[in-house]
Amino acid sequence: MAALGFLVVLFLVVVVNADTDPSDVSALNAMYQNLNYPGQLTKWTSTAGDPCRDNWKGVTCSGSRVTQIKLPSLGLSGGIGYQLSSLTSVTDFDVSNNNLGNQIPYSLPPNLQTLNLAGCGYNGNLPYSISQMPSLKYLNVARNQISGPLPDMFGQLSALSTLDVSFNSLTGDLPKSFSMLSSATDMYLQNNQFTGTIDVLANLTLKNLNVRNNKFTGWIPSQLNNINLQKDGNLWNSGNAPPPPPGTPAAAGGGSQNRKPKGNSQSGVGGGAIAGIVISILVVGAIIAFILLKRRSKRSSTDIEKTRDQSFAPVALQQQAVPVDIKPVEASSMDITKAFESPESINLKPPPMDHEKSFDDDDFSAIPVIPKKTCVAPPDAISYSIADLQVATDSFSADNLIGEGSTGRVFCAQFEDGKVVAVKKLKSSALHGGLSEYFINVVSDVSRLRHPNLSELVGYCSEHGQHLLVYEFLKNGSLYDFLHLSDEYSKPLIWNTRVKISLGMARALEYLHEVCSPSVIHKNIKSANILLDSELNPHLSDSGLSSLVSDAYQGLDDNGYSAPEVSMSGNYTIKSDIFSFGVTMLELLTGRKPFDSSRTRAEQSLVRWATPQLHDMDALAKMVDPTLKGLYPVKSLSRFADVIALCVQVEPEFRPPMSELVEALVRLVQRANMSKRTIGIEQGSSLRSGNQDSQESIRPCEQVDTHVAM
Repeated sequence: MAALGFLVVLFLVVVVNADTDPSDVSALNAMYQNLNYPGQLTKWTSTAGDPCRDNWKGVTCSGSRVTQIKLPSLGLSGGIGYQLSSLTSVTDFDVSNNNLGNQIPYSLPPNLQTLNLAGCGYNGNLPYSISQMPSLKYLNVARNQISGPLPDMFGQLSALSTLDVSFNSLTGDLPKSFSMLSSATDMYLQNNQFTGTIDVLANLTLKNLNVRNNKFTGWIPSQLNNINLQKDGNLWNSGNAPPPPPGTPAAAGGGSQNRKPKGNSQSGVGGGAIAGIVISILVVGAIIAFILLKRRSKRSSTDIEKTRDQSFAPVALQQQAVPVDIKPVEASSMDITKAFESPESINLKPPPMDHEKSFDDDDFSAIPVIPKKTCVAPPDAISYSIADLQVATDSFSADNLIGEGSTGRVFCAQFEDGKVVAVKKLKSSALHGGLSEYFINVVSDVSRLRHPNLSELVGYCSEHGQHLLVYEFLKNGSLYDFLHLSDEYSKPLIWNTRVKISLGMARALEYLHEVCSPSVIHKNIKSANILLDSELNPHLSDSGLSSLVSDAYQGLDDNGYSAPEVSMSGNYTIKSDIFSFGVTMLELLTGRKPFDSSRTRAEQSLVRWATPQLHDMDALAKMVDPTLKGLYPVKSLSRFADVIALCVQVEPEFRPPMSELVEALVRLVQRANMSKRTIGIEQGSSLRSGNQDSQESIRPCEQVDTHVAM
């Protein structure tokens, strides 16, 4: 009996040890869901299960932890999820040659040694999280659609031996941190659009290097001549590499030929040094010739210079030039003065003879003046007159004021034909000197921003020193109204709607950050700038206006939306937008303001108070907006909090791109729609429901009590 008991205990110990770590199970469950429940992943499940004990396809374990995930060429589609960072024991991850599309997820197993994402259809660029994998030895992202320059993020990957980024659309110079890849032996960069030189690879311990079919220039470093190098299809410079500049120490093994013999009447300077001296003399001659030509042109245009508005000229132009005594340069081997007589021989071009422009306009680069662009009428945007807008807003009366933000006041305007719009009257202090032409060009750019979740700019006004923007009118007001200005007529947002609003915001920012070229940084993400239509779809306002304002956004920090880097340095990036987006999601989750001075000191800052509790389910349940009355799916709430946690990280480089956040929120919407615990008010309710019969005769502008802060 004792022996039997021992065997039973031993069996139980083995079974317990075989159970998979819960965090690993959760991550694989999410991965299975994101891959759309593929049948080829035998034994996988979307909830619970035991990957290690049940031998899930492609999963290898050691003890209770998952150590390998290998799923190449299985015809998988969808995404690989956003919880993979919890797979801390996984060292090998291979999902190559599947149809995974979109961007490479930011959240990847952090301790990988092998990462193979080749042939998955990924676009965008490499996530910064890869730079935080010091154990990574093999990285393969070949045959995707990755574009743009490679991020300079390889400084900590000293263990990386194989890098394959071939057959993508990568551009720009090779990152300088490539020089830190001290273990690199195999590098495949072929069939991209890289430019510049490959000098950064010169001192690596490479054995195989393929740089074919790029746009590399310069000379191939001599250190790479003794390796397996494939270099065809580039723009290499022909001939020998240029000599070192004068004064450079002689290369090792240079011998006595570079020394000057004593008593020799001939020059003892080496050929390389002579070439350097000649080049230096030519450069000096070119500079002198250019100065002479410029002085001559300035003398012939004295009258033109006098007619120029001196108030915009740099101080240097308002002072009399001091004559310079230029002496001829003597050279023993050539007559440099001949170069002065023929500017074409040294590719000098005379200054443009444009009487509308000063010859010294290039000198204005030192003055902080906004560059002028050609004034172009905004496409599909109506030009309103001040008179029309005054009539429509009753002379911008207080009764029609529907909001005030950092850049100006917003009024409701109703025209005689019944059309209702929102008119934003910009503060004069918010504009860079009130430049009308610059304002029109910015409006032209803004009017080209078209997305279902952006507030549409329908017109503008620029008259008599006034600058106004005319937007579509959304009478449901802002998200701020729903969350913080409730009254007896208000209907709280149900969970489904909160998730849907977050997804709409994310899609708007994804459009601004990753679709627009160049990217558009919003700089003013907050609930007051998220307007809701009759179906409670979000419309982000103020998009594309960051260049119009000077110090208007400095007050954001007081409202609790600003990212730490903005508060400390004032530097605003796309990642700062993502932080503010996360704060707004926190508002949706908790129903609290980002900064509330009426609360205790520990709870005044929403981010500081909430962030440590986002992964604690008990604490999270207590944080939820009480108006939801517990009507939300617990798993959906947890994943919503996970997305927030990614957005509000202190270090901007750790915040994922918007496309990845969109992917995560799409899954949340799908799950929320399937849930039966979201009973509540349906979409389409207005902000103030009231007695509709009594309001039929009221003007639309009088029905709105909003808090727009565009």
